[in-house]
Amino acid sequence: MSLAAIVAIIIFLVMFVMVVTEKIEKHYVTMGCGALMLIVVFGLIMHDGNAVLETLNFKSMIQSGFWIGEAPDASGIDWATIIFLGGMMVMVEGLSHAGFFRWLCMQLAKLVDYKTIPLFITFMIVSAILSMFIDSITVILFLAAVTVELAKMLKFNPVPMILSEIFCANLGGSATMCGDPPNIIIGSNLHYAFSDFLVNTGAIAGVNLVIIIIYFYLIYHKELRGDGTKVDTSNFPAPSEAITSKFYFFGNMIIFFCAIVMLITHANTHLSVAFIGLSVALATCILNCKHLKPIFSKVDYKILLFFTGLFIVVGGLEKTGILEQIANFISKVSGGNVKIMIAIVIWISAIASAFVDNIPFAATMLPIIKGLSASNPALLATLAWTLSIGTDIGGAATPIGASANVVGTAVAGKNGYPIGWGKYCKSAVPATLIVILTSMIMIYIRYC
Repeated sequence: MSLAAIVAIIIFLVMFVMVVTEKIEKHYVTMGCGALMLIVVFGLIMHDGNAVLETLNFKSMIQSGFWIGEAPDASGIDWATIIFLGGMMVMVEGLSHAGFFRWLCMQLAKLVDYKTIPLFITFMIVSAILSMFIDSITVILFLAAVTVELAKMLKFNPVPMILSEIFCANLGGSATMCGDPPNIIIGSNLHYAFSDFLVNTGAIAGVNLVIIIIYFYLIYHKELRGDGTKVDTSNFPAPSEAITSKFYFFGNMIIFFCAIVMLITHANTHLSVAFIGLSVALATCILNCKHLKPIFSKVDYKILLFFTGLFIVVGGLEKTGILEQIANFISKVSGGNVKIMIAIVIWISAIASAFVDNIPFAATMLPIIKGLSASNPALLATLAWTLSIGTDIGGAATPIGASANVVGTAVAGKNGYPIGWGKYCKSAVPATLIVILTSMIMIYIRYC
């Protein structure tokens, strides 16, 4: 193994440990490690200026296909993913500022007549559906807050509902290309369309959602039924009170639906995810020109910097040949058996994502599955769907496995309902095992 490869591995491991321990904010960690990869590995050791330019990948933004068409394969920073994610963040903040999420939650509660069990099932379904199109952090932030508010009104314990919402958000996020950051990375890098995810991971997520709703109902329905005390709902706030402005409410909803239409049809229109992300961001800015400061103040710029540094570090592993060696090792262990490869990818992804951020793990595994399918191109799609399910669902197993988990438990704790590791894992770990096993069986049946 070369000196460049050894140093690249050290930088990567240091990055992973520091991201997991959270002693330093993770965007500082990845950007710092990315700078070390460019300066130390590519510059001082390899003396390769081309590796630096290829990893920074600025030229991709002016290449044919980046905005309209099919972008060429490239290693390093995936600017299409970053632009798309940033644009969707701006759009979501526009919806939030107009009161869309709070209105939706209160409207659904009213539709089920504020009955706890129907509310429990409805919020699980809504959590999954919204997370197919909107960042799961935003979905859980509002669902958990409204759940706590309704719990105080209806006199029930909100913890079971919040835990089920978190899990369904992770499950729903696995169904589409824009549902979860790992899927954005996979879809953008491999040029998969929204419809590709929907008919593959979406079908798996749909079956699992039914199973998981039954699972959470069986373990929590007695606790949620309460003592049967009738609550007077006549004085509850009307859903319309959540709307800050009808003009901005309907305007931002139109932008949201346009974004969904563009995502669903982009395989036919050939509009890239970068074009879609930039378009919805510009439309949101034009509509909400008087409210740009509060909207942009809530955009998570740190996650965009985190992605940028992460792509550089993973690019370093790729340039030094480390990822190719890992792919060869997995291929050797599996003996070329596709079913064993699938089992290794889905279980390693699920277990690792339960304890470390699933974004860097997915970015690291993507070149590995490319290597595994080098001699069998048809295998790439199967391993891509396997990686997507493993990383997205594995992250639901622990309180730190995904950002939505951290946000949901934080909202509950802030309102006097602390959720420790024991309480969280008691329901989430079995649910994760059920989904991973079911998904693996479905992948075997459909693709092997």
